Amino acid sequence: MYKIYINDRPLTLCDPLEMAQEGTPRDGHLVARYPGKTKFILNYVDLLEKGSPQVNEVTLFHTDLEELWQAFCDHYKIVEAAGGLVYNFAQQWLLIYRRGSWDLPKGKIDPGENPEQAAIREVQEETGLRELTLGEKLPMTYHTYRGKKDQRILKPTHWYVMNTPETQLTPQTEEDIEKAVWMSEKQFFSEERVVYPNISSILKTAPKIQ
Repeated sequence: MYKIYINDRPLTLCDPLEMAQEGTPRDGHLVARYPGKTKFILNYVDLLEKGSPQVNEVTLFHTDLEELWQAFCDHYKIVEAAGGLVYNFAQQWLLIYRRGSWDLPKGKIDPGENPEQAAIREVQEETGLRELTLGEKLPMTYHTYRGKKDQRILKPTHWYVMNTPETQLTPQTEEDIEKAVWMSEKQFFSEERVVYPNISSILKTAPKIQ
């Protein structure tokens, strides 16, 4: 199963068994079988990009999930990224506030880097931390946006748990990061916050570090 956020609304690609396990679709949730024509996918992408008030979510299913995934990717330029969910000694999360939303440090993978190297570098650059220990890999997230000349971009992001003994944070202001803070899970979810849905999914399923 792949869940891609388009204009902050999920497009899920799955096989028939996964679709059946999801249960009855909610209001505003469209479900369709992929007929094998790649342009068919764009009909649903357009609905999500335009923010149709009648459509909050789309699920497309096909017996060959990887064929469906490749057909979706054929419409996009792929730009891979990597980032980290960092814990301190008190098991607090490192969160950044950028462009009106709470986020996790992440960025594009540079040529010659692997995802692990890029994740550590991006966390270091965006938060000022230096001592980072790489932990388990978390589920990838996917979101889309429009690039130069209105090109469709798909950003798959690799996520890793990290630990640090440091506490001092220095937000990278040139990347529009206004704040970098430590916050417990309870504190973060104690009030309504603006957060991207793919980031919210990482935080809601975050491992409990012992």
